[in-house]
Amino acid sequence: MTKTPFKIPCVILSGGKSSRMGEDKSLLPFFSSKTLIEFQYKKLEQYFNYIYISSKSDKFDFLKDKSKLILDKNHDISSPILALQTILKKFDKVFIIPVDTPFVEFKTIEKLIIDSNSFDITIAQTPFKTHNLCGIFTKNILPFIENMINQDIHKINYLIKNSKTQIINFENEDEFLNLNDKNEYQKALNYIK
Repeated sequence: MTKTPFKIPCVILSGGKSSRMGEDKSLLPFFSSKTLIEFQYKKLEQYFNYIYISSKSDKFDFLKDKSKLILDKNHDISSPILALQTILKKFDKVFIIPVDTPFVEFKTIEKLIIDSNSFDITIAQTPFKTHNLCGIFTKNILPFIENMINQDIHKINYLIKNSKTQIINFENEDEFLNLNDKNEYQKALNYIK
Protein backbone atom coordinates (compact mmCIF):
# COMPACT_ATOMS: atom_id res chain seq x y z
CA MET A 1 0.00 0.00 0.00
CA THR A 2 1.37 3.41 -0.97
CA LYS A 3 0.96 6.05 1.70
CA THR A 4 -0.08 9.52 0.56
CA PRO A 5 2.14 12.09 2.32
CA PHE A 6 0.41 14.33 4.83
CA LYS A 7 -0.09 17.92 3.69
CA ILE A 8 0.56 19.57 7.06
CA PRO A 9 4.22 20.08 8.00
CA CYS A 10 6.06 17.93 10.52
CA VAL A 11 8.56 19.34 13.01
CA ILE A 12 10.94 17.12 14.98
CA LEU A 13 11.86 18.63 18.34
CA SER A 14 15.60 18.31 18.90
CA GLY A 15 16.57 21.19 21.16
CA GLY A 16 16.50 19.60 24.61
CA LYS A 17 19.38 19.24 27.03
CA SER A 18 19.42 15.40 27.10
CA SER A 19 20.48 15.67 30.76
CA ARG A 20 19.27 12.18 31.74
CA MET A 21 21.09 10.65 28.75
CA GLY A 22 24.33 12.43 29.64
CA GLU A 23 24.99 13.35 26.00
CA ASP A 24 23.02 14.75 23.07
CA LYS A 25 20.55 11.95 22.34
CA SER A 26 19.76 13.28 18.87
CA LEU A 27 23.36 12.53 17.83
CA LEU A 28 23.51 8.96 19.18
CA PRO A 29 23.95 6.20 16.57
CA PHE A 30 20.61 4.57 15.82
CA PHE A 31 19.86 1.44 13.81
CA SER A 32 21.07 1.90 10.20
CA SER A 33 21.50 5.67 10.60
CA LYS A 34 24.51 7.60 11.81
CA THR A 35 22.31 9.43 14.35
CA LEU A 36 18.87 9.22 15.96
CA ILE A 37 17.82 12.52 14.37
CA GLU A 38 18.76 11.25 10.91
CA PHE A 39 16.78 8.03 11.52
CA GLN A 40 13.73 10.01 12.64
CA TYR A 41 14.01 12.54 9.80
CA LYS A 42 14.33 9.90 7.05
CA LYS A 43 11.48 7.85 8.47
CA LEU A 44 9.11 10.82 8.74
CA GLU A 45 10.20 12.18 5.36
CA GLN A 46 8.27 9.27 3.84
CA TYR A 47 5.08 10.45 5.59
CA PHE A 48 5.18 14.22 5.08
CA ASN A 49 5.68 16.58 2.14
CA TYR A 50 7.31 19.12 4.46
CA ILE A 51 9.55 18.17 7.37
CA TYR A 52 11.65 20.39 9.64
CA ILE A 53 13.91 20.13 12.68
CA SER A 54 13.56 22.48 15.66
CA SER A 55 16.82 23.02 17.51
CA LYS A 56 18.89 25.61 19.36
CA SER A 57 21.84 25.08 16.98
CA ASP A 58 22.77 23.56 13.62
CA LYS A 59 24.36 20.28 14.67
CA PHE A 60 23.08 18.08 11.86
CA ASP A 61 25.65 17.03 9.25
CA PHE A 62 23.13 15.05 7.18
CA LEU A 63 20.76 18.01 6.70
CA LYS A 64 21.92 19.69 3.48
CA ASP A 65 18.88 21.97 3.06
CA LYS A 66 19.28 24.44 5.95
CA SER A 67 15.82 25.91 5.26
CA LYS A 68 14.52 22.74 6.97
CA LEU A 69 16.03 23.91 10.26
CA ILE A 70 13.99 26.01 12.68
CA LEU A 71 16.46 27.60 15.07
CA ASP A 72 15.45 28.95 18.45
CA LYS A 73 18.61 30.84 19.39
CA ASN A 74 16.96 33.74 21.18
CA HIS A 75 16.69 32.05 24.56
CA ASP A 76 19.26 30.60 26.96
CA ILE A 77 16.89 28.01 28.38
CA SER A 78 15.68 24.84 26.70
CA SER A 79 11.89 24.81 26.80
CA PRO A 80 9.30 23.11 24.61
CA ILE A 81 7.11 26.19 25.11
CA LEU A 82 9.77 28.42 23.53
CA ALA A 83 10.19 25.90 20.69
CA LEU A 84 6.41 25.87 20.12
CA GLN A 85 6.36 29.67 20.00
CA THR A 86 9.01 29.71 17.25
CA ILE A 87 7.30 26.89 15.31
CA LEU A 88 3.80 28.37 15.49
CA LYS A 89 5.04 31.74 14.25
CA LYS A 90 5.93 29.83 11.08
CA PHE A 91 2.99 27.41 10.66
CA ASP A 92 -0.79 27.53 11.15
CA LYS A 93 -1.06 23.82 11.91
CA VAL A 94 1.76 21.33 12.46
CA PHE A 95 2.49 17.79 13.56
CA ILE A 96 5.14 17.80 16.29
CA ILE A 97 7.16 14.85 17.53
CA PRO A 98 10.20 14.63 19.81
CA VAL A 99 13.41 13.23 18.32
CA ASP A 100 13.49 10.59 21.06
CA THR A 101 10.19 8.93 20.05
CA PRO A 102 11.29 7.04 16.92
CA PHE A 103 8.66 4.29 16.65
CA VAL A 104 5.39 6.19 16.14
CA GLU A 105 3.66 4.64 13.14
CA PHE A 106 2.01 6.13 10.06
CA LYS A 107 -1.49 4.98 11.06
CA THR A 108 -1.11 6.64 14.48
CA ILE A 109 -0.02 9.95 12.96
CA GLU A 110 -2.86 9.67 10.44
CA LYS A 111 -5.44 9.24 13.23
CA LEU A 112 -4.05 12.23 15.14
CA ILE A 113 -4.23 14.40 12.01
CA ILE A 114 -7.70 13.26 10.88
CA ASP A 115 -9.22 13.67 14.35
CA SER A 116 -7.62 17.07 15.04
CA ASN A 117 -9.94 19.29 12.99
CA SER A 118 -11.95 20.98 15.73
CA PHE A 119 -9.19 21.21 18.34
CA ASP A 120 -6.22 23.49 18.95
CA ILE A 121 -4.12 20.62 20.31
CA THR A 122 -4.53 16.89 19.63
CA ILE A 123 -2.08 14.60 21.40
CA ALA A 124 -1.53 10.88 21.97
CA GLN A 125 -2.01 8.93 25.16
CA THR A 126 -1.12 5.33 26.00
CA PRO A 127 -2.27 3.37 29.07
CA PHE A 128 0.63 4.62 31.22
CA LYS A 129 1.46 8.04 29.80
CA THR A 130 0.16 11.13 28.01
CA HIS A 131 2.54 12.18 25.22
CA ASN A 132 2.26 15.97 25.47
CA LEU A 133 4.64 16.67 22.59
CA CYS A 134 3.42 14.11 20.09
CA GLY A 135 0.51 15.50 18.13
CA ILE A 136 -1.07 18.37 16.26
CA PHE A 137 -0.71 21.99 17.37
CA THR A 138 -2.37 25.04 15.81
CA LYS A 139 -1.52 28.72 15.73
CA ASN A 140 -4.65 29.46 17.81
CA ILE A 141 -2.60 28.73 20.97
CA LEU A 142 0.18 31.19 20.11
CA PRO A 143 -1.24 34.14 22.14
CA PHE A 144 -1.61 31.87 25.18
CA ILE A 145 1.96 30.57 24.72
CA GLU A 146 3.28 34.13 24.52
CA ASN A 147 1.37 34.98 27.70
CA MET A 148 2.91 31.92 29.41
CA ILE A 149 6.39 33.04 28.37
CA ASN A 150 5.75 36.56 29.71
CA GLN A 151 4.80 34.97 33.05
CA ASP A 152 7.84 32.63 32.90
CA ILE A 153 5.63 29.52 32.75
CA HIS A 154 7.30 26.75 30.73
CA LYS A 155 5.25 23.69 31.64
CA ILE A 156 3.75 21.95 28.60
CA ASN A 157 1.08 20.42 30.86
CA TYR A 158 -0.15 23.93 31.72
CA LEU A 159 -0.62 24.65 28.02
CA ILE A 160 -2.42 21.33 27.42
CA LYS A 161 -4.83 21.86 30.32
CA ASN A 162 -5.65 25.45 29.35
CA SER A 163 -6.24 24.90 25.63
CA LYS A 164 -8.93 23.28 23.50
CA THR A 165 -7.20 19.91 23.70
CA GLN A 166 -8.19 16.45 22.54
CA ILE A 167 -6.38 13.38 23.84
CA ILE A 168 -6.52 10.24 21.68
CA ASN A 169 -5.88 6.86 23.24
CA PHE A 170 -3.55 4.28 21.73
CA GLU A 171 -2.82 0.84 23.18
CA ASN A 172 0.78 0.15 22.10
CA GLU A 173 3.11 1.56 24.76
CA ASP A 174 6.22 0.41 22.82
CA GLU A 175 5.26 2.57 19.83
CA PHE A 176 5.79 5.61 22.08
CA LEU A 177 9.00 4.38 23.70
CA ASN A 178 10.85 7.50 24.79
CA LEU A 179 14.67 7.46 24.84
CA ASN A 180 15.48 9.51 27.94
CA ASP A 181 18.37 7.54 29.39
CA LYS A 182 20.90 4.83 28.50
CA ASN A 183 18.55 1.99 29.54
CA GLU A 184 15.74 3.26 27.29
CA TYR A 185 18.24 3.78 24.47
CA GLN A 186 19.38 0.16 24.80
CA LYS A 187 15.77 -1.02 24.97
CA ALA A 188 15.06 0.84 21.72
CA LEU A 189 18.06 -0.75 20.01
CA ASN A 190 16.86 -4.19 21.15
CA TYR A 191 13.28 -3.35 20.04
CA ILE A 192 14.53 -2.73 16.50
CA LYS A 193 16.30 -6.10 16.45
